[in-house]
Amino acid sequence: MDKKVFIFDDNVEILELCTEILEDLGFEVKTSPTTNEVVEQVTEFMPDLIFMDNWLPDISGIEATKLIKGNEDLSHIPVIYFSANSNISELAALAGADDYIAKPFDIEAFEKTVLKYAEA
Repeated sequence: MDKKVFIFDDNVEILELCTEILEDLGFEVKTSPTTNEVVEQVTEFMPDLIFMDNWLPDISGIEATKLIKGNEDLSHIPVIYFSANSNISELAALAGADDYIAKPFDIEAFEKTVLKYAEA
């Protein structure tokens, strides 16, 4: 069974780049530019890993992560906070994310993080 990764980000270029990297690693990828109905979106796809941008239309990355982590069926899914903010570690902690990656990101670091969480 393919491992699945869901990326929430409103930057199309980042979505395309991440999708390419993840598909090369053999993952099935779903992306969304919005956190509207975030719980429904995640429940439908049931990913093994989620990347969450901070700035998103509708619900902020922090709120969206809290909704995922507050849902019994979804709380086990690792959420990686994904942002260009300088205080990303604080934001990730505030959101209850499992880890974070700063943008612009290093592809190797991105791959390592994905494998660390998705292979577990």
